[in-house]
Amino acid sequence: MLWFFASWSGYAWFARHNALKRPSILATTNRYRHYWMLQATARDPRVVDGVITQNLSSTPAFFSSTTIIIIGGLFALLGTTDRASELVREIPFAAQTSVLIFDLKVLLLIGVFVYAFFRFSWSMRQYTFVALLIGSLPPPEDFESQRFNRDVFATRASRMVGLAAETFNDGLRGYYLSFALMAWFFSTLAFVLATAVVVLILYNREFHSDVLQVLRD
Repeated sequence: MLWFFASWSGYAWFARHNALKRPSILATTNRYRHYWMLQATARDPRVVDGVITQNLSSTPAFFSSTTIIIIGGLFALLGTTDRASELVREIPFAAQTSVLIFDLKVLLLIGVFVYAFFRFSWSMRQYTFVALLIGSLPPPEDFESQRFNRDVFATRASRMVGLAAETFNDGLRGYYLSFALMAWFFSTLAFVLATAVVVLILYNREFHSDVLQVLRD
């Protein structure tokens, strides 16, 4: 468990601070968010920007509702841990554990998905703030006449979109690491190795993926 949480929190810290040296997908797409908001200041009406914001918020909304279903299923599993633990014991390479330890593993999974739910729901809330900022943008004429500073409004709005995306990324990271946690039902060694593999996959996707290369080019 210490290895799992240390890997999770350590990678989250690394991804946030290493982006200053080597841009991640999130840091790279933040530039495009800023370009988007600069374009929004020159548009009137801003219907397209509202549609984009609504589409962006639909993804965390989907994951949030899905997470509630998963949490409900895991709580239902707690009521049948005797049968579930017996099923795991029948797997040849699975380690033999007590029902108490099995319950602990399920509770830890529930904790991960509860964390993911809070991050997804907060991301949804942040996208409503983005819609509010877009709706409060002055007309393009006010920017052209220098009555309002275009960069100030664009930076504030793009920063809010970036925060919403970062919060969603936190929840999605919990989903990835939940797969590593499920390996614990088989053995402790599988749990440790799966955690390392998932962190490596996250690192490659955020810092060495083909998508990042396209965005940077």
